[in-house]
Amino acid sequence: MKRWGALKIGAALIIVIGLAGCRIGPRYTTPSAPSAPAFKESAPAAYKSGLPGAWKPARPEDAVLKGKWWEMFNEPELNALEDQLNINNQNIAQYFQNFMAARAQVGEARSQYFPTVTAAPSYTRTGTGGGNGAVSGQTGAGPGTGGGGASFISLPVDVSWEPDLWGRIRNTVREFRYAAQVSAADLENERLTEQAALAEYFFELRGQDSLQDLYNRTIEADKVSLNLTRALEETGIDSPEDVAEADVTLRDAQEVGAGIAVNRAIYEHAIATLIGKPASSFAMPVKMLTTPVPPIPVGVPSELLQRRPDIAGAERTMAEANALIGVEETAYYPTLSLTGSGGLEAAALKSLFALPSLFWSLGASASETIFDAGLRRSTVAQYTATYNADVAAYRQTVLTAFQQVEDYIATLRVTSDQILREDTAVESAQRYLNLATARYQTGLDPYLNVMTAQLTLLSNQQTQVTLRVNEIMAAVELVQALGGGWNVADLPAASKVTSKEAASHAAAAR
Repeated sequence: MKRWGALKIGAALIIVIGLAGCRIGPRYTTPSAPSAPAFKESAPAAYKSGLPGAWKPARPEDAVLKGKWWEMFNEPELNALEDQLNINNQNIAQYFQNFMAARAQVGEARSQYFPTVTAAPSYTRTGTGGGNGAVSGQTGAGPGTGGGGASFISLPVDVSWEPDLWGRIRNTVREFRYAAQVSAADLENERLTEQAALAEYFFELRGQDSLQDLYNRTIEADKVSLNLTRALEETGIDSPEDVAEADVTLRDAQEVGAGIAVNRAIYEHAIATLIGKPASSFAMPVKMLTTPVPPIPVGVPSELLQRRPDIAGAERTMAEANALIGVEETAYYPTLSLTGSGGLEAAALKSLFALPSLFWSLGASASETIFDAGLRRSTVAQYTATYNADVAAYRQTVLTAFQQVEDYIATLRVTSDQILREDTAVESAQRYLNLATARYQTGLDPYLNVMTAQLTLLSNQQTQVTLRVNEIMAAVELVQALGGGWNVADLPAASKVTSKEAASHAAAAR
């Protein structure tokens, strides 16, 4: 009889283990995404109308972007700032801790694979009050003695386990693994965003230094013109109106030049915050913008799917949503709970470990929802719709990535051509000013012509500086749109997302 009972238990365990291999829910495959054979704005035909020497993307066979992409600009000061940002930026630190929290949730979900074991040892002492006589059942108790008592010692252990018959726990583990991958991609996307912001602020600040230098030189030239008009006015050649015009020109340049310091201070403070330093204790030396825009390897659109962390995050979000559908579909199937308890009970410590003190029990129960008024069906429909929404979001992310790359290639191409044309315009404006000044000094033309030439030259020079800033900014934005130096191979695999290597890689400065 005992042998027959053991066979029944063994058969039941085999059935449970076999059912535990079942998987409920849709299998995940990466949905198709829009693509194109090449970036339109990087095609040779797009550069036919430009001037010789204008910016062009690097050839496809050239080296691709690497991890520390900012080093292509050959700015040692920027390199040092980026290294500090990767260590001290608090937004990056926040996203890293979010990733660590997501990793911990994987462990929480995985713990459901195993039984829960609890122990609740106890000791109780009971007794009754005593009177003038002996307590019933007690010997050796005389009048006036206290009542008798009894002790009870219990060491119970309870075990409960819900086998993963239909893959609910496995799908939950998958869901949280994919969620941790999404968090890892978000971390890399935030890191890239902060790195690009630092490079942009750096070059914007250098642009402000260039503008400040331009206005400093303009103010000095306007002072010379003002002194000249005063001297000529004293000799009777010029009129007081000429002196007033020269003075207004000087005052206007001084006012604009003073305002440049505000923008420079703002960019300097922003850089301090990015690298985790108080703005009050950080300063950058004055240096004009002279950085040339390097050739940037653009590649082909299909590579973009592997190079942008936001696209990787959107793809992993779909996988997470797909796993959640599987979790909800298991609600259609019954659940099995296995329980067991055992331990030791005795009235005295000396007899606690004797065989008669041992107790045990085993049990099993199953439950199945008979009627829920469509709750399960609606829940699955909800998460299916969420998955479909994530598919649309993924495709939109891809489309936006293509748009951004095309935008910044076009911006670089057109801005580079504008700079070459503006350089010619500055040279022409300088010649115009030289001629106007010479004719004014010889008395052929009024000072108004000189003032007009000065304003023309200043406007062209200011446009020249602005275009150079726009060009270098577009270069940084193009690198960011291409994903920086990141690659989807850097994303930790789902099966290794909780490993020490994944955490170390996420924490390391790139």
